[in-house]
Amino acid sequence: MSSTQLDVATLAPARIIPVVVIDDALKAERLREALKAGGLNCAEITFRTSAAGDAIQAMAEDPDFIVGAGTVVSAAQADFAMALGARFVISPGVSKDVVRGCQSIGIPVFPGVVTPTEVLAALELGLTELKFFPAATAGGVPAIKALGGPFHTVRFVPTGGISAANAGDYLALPNVAALGGTWLTPTDALVSGDFERITQLTAAAVDLARRVES
Repeated sequence: MSSTQLDVATLAPARIIPVVVIDDALKAERLREALKAGGLNCAEITFRTSAAGDAIQAMAEDPDFIVGAGTVVSAAQADFAMALGARFVISPGVSKDVVRGCQSIGIPVFPGVVTPTEVLAALELGLTELKFFPAATAGGVPAIKALGGPFHTVRFVPTGGISAANAGDYLALPNVAALGGTWLTPTDALVSGDFERITQLTAAAVDLARRVES
């Protein structure tokens, strides 16, 4: 699989990517099914906990579910995630080692950017779909709109501070490919095992994205 085959539109046709911080990998399969029930077939599992690797492996057992690794900060971490079944990689910043490592085996990679200089660095690596992080504190909707001028070929995946209240504003931007957010999988719901709530939040987000598109 080449990196061009699994772009944002393919991995997240609903334009929503749940960003998951999970402490118990035993809940990964139920989380996957809750997201599917709400209308999503993808998720980013962040390397912010020791359970991330096992969670990626568990969720990747379903071939129809696209699981990716987030908060990837080294090529070795990217290799580890891909060996467990991750099908895309998201990094908080632009690392040549991470990007080149993923590109060498055809795994899509979406590094985080904020400034024009960082966007240029990503473009020089052949990337045009980029994470915009941390979105809310880096200028939010106005910043992404402004970057669309000089970088009209780039599409962003804003993450950080995205919520049900402002998701529609981001999705309405023509240079936003999709959103990443933890609001779909809140920590208290994961800890308590309230997967019905996660399904409801997911369904509401999918419905919002559809309404913005129409």
